[in-house]
Amino acid sequence: MGWLTRFLAVVAFLAIGVIFSPETFGSKADGQNSPKLSTLLKLAHLLCFSTAWGAALWVTFIGGIIMFKNLPRHQFGNLQSRMFPAYFSLVGLCCAISVGSFGYLHPWKSSSTADKYQLGFLLSAFAFNLTNLFVFTPMTIEMMKQRHKVEREEDIGSEVGWSKNRDVAKVNPKLAAMNKKFGMIHGLSSLANIMAFGSLAMHSWYLAGKISV
Repeated sequence: MGWLTRFLAVVAFLAIGVIFSPETFGSKADGQNSPKLSTLLKLAHLLCFSTAWGAALWVTFIGGIIMFKNLPRHQFGNLQSRMFPAYFSLVGLCCAISVGSFGYLHPWKSSSTADKYQLGFLLSAFAFNLTNLFVFTPMTIEMMKQRHKVEREEDIGSEVGWSKNRDVAKVNPKLAAMNKKFGMIHGLSSLANIMAFGSLAMHSWYLAGKISV
């Protein structure tokens, strides 16, 4: 994760630089860039946005639910602990590229109010994903490992789907306390993910209005 963190930091700083000083990177203040460059940036924006949107849709509403219903709970949790860092890294990177390309094509000084709102939505999605990647996900994984250890001592965790955890927690105060903390952290992580998805959804509406079919 060390190299990935540094890479994301570089991309993030470049994206922020493009937003606040697009002229430094060759963007015209009136938004009239060369047709070839504009097409390349639009392609980068579209591909990265669609990747982020598709990944968020799949992981949030399809893949996670299928895995939860078909895998033993501890196996499901261990798989998620490997998948989510990669997922948030991918979406965060795609959001950063989308922010940079959109900011270059729509310089802040000459952008319309609608364009500025869209840049805000993209920045929000980027920020929510970084928060999940560097704050909530590590906390959730660490608490999950501790909870799994206690559950194995109680001989639970191999069930598929809904957990026997609640019944055991009624007579195990330590597990009950872990459940409460895990639920809070996991809830914040889920909220940040939904907020990022919602921000991307708002941008998808904006893009739909720009496309002629």
